[in-house]
Amino acid sequence: MIPESLRALLDATRGQRRTEWSGREVWLANESWGELAVSLQGAQVLHFLPSPDAATAEGSRPTDEDGWLWVTPTPQRLPGAIRGGIPLCWPWFADEHTADESPDRSGPMHGPARKADWTLEAVDEHDGGVELHLSPATRLHSQLVPRAVIQANAQRLHVELITEHRGETPIKFSAALHSYFAVGEVHQCRVEGLAGARYLDKLAGFAEREQQGELGVRGPLDRIYHSNREVLLDDGRRRLRIAKQGSDSTVVWHPDAALPDDTPVDAGRHFLCIEAACTRLDPVWLVPGAQHLLGTTLSLEPQS
Repeated sequence: MIPESLRALLDATRGQRRTEWSGREVWLANESWGELAVSLQGAQVLHFLPSPDAATAEGSRPTDEDGWLWVTPTPQRLPGAIRGGIPLCWPWFADEHTADESPDRSGPMHGPARKADWTLEAVDEHDGGVELHLSPATRLHSQLVPRAVIQANAQRLHVELITEHRGETPIKFSAALHSYFAVGEVHQCRVEGLAGARYLDKLAGFAEREQQGELGVRGPLDRIYHSNREVLLDDGRRRLRIAKQGSDSTVVWHPDAALPDDTPVDAGRHFLCIEAACTRLDPVWLVPGAQHLLGTTLSLEPQS
């Protein structure tokens, strides 16, 4: 589910181009393998849809689908962030300022990366798809340097957030790929792959609990699961496989009726966040010269 104005820009795109949407510079692709939209504010994937011809040939998705990711139809004005797609949370998750250096301890919710301007450094064609490389236009941390890699083709979407330590002392940080998935109706969703996992329930003061059976969405959720397993999101229309790399935390979030101001009530029924993350359960320690890769890979489970 994407806003009509972004849908119109994609429909008017042949091949690849850079344009403006909602006051932000965006990179768009509408090619034989599918569609991709990326905002250069935050290096944020806004939309991905594999080619109907390629996907339908494998019997893996309905032909009336309009993308795997959800974006609010009423995004904030700049300098606010766009809610939806795959925001990059870095170098801390939520309001947990885990970076171990006093000059970098304060800042916005989820860190500065998601609101910063990023530079598109390279666009490479490969394997019937595309690969984008992006880096921040300005320095976001005194010792840590992030970069993003986005790969898309007719079978999958893969996003990497790579952090390199270019300083002189060990650093602790956290991060997340805050993915908003488009669903038919959030209360009909089922998340498979978390049964038996321990989690922190943020709506109950971070109480530690264990997931009993598979997860059904019946009300507000804000949980950090201690799990490195891939999961399946089943909303009754499709089964989306969500794999990850470099992450031992899976965050599942939906506010139910307590929607943010930039999300209309009707639109709020059509997303569920499932995030590959490094949180207070598994913060990353980097020594000088080292790097860490946080990744997520999205693909469809074939229809039986």
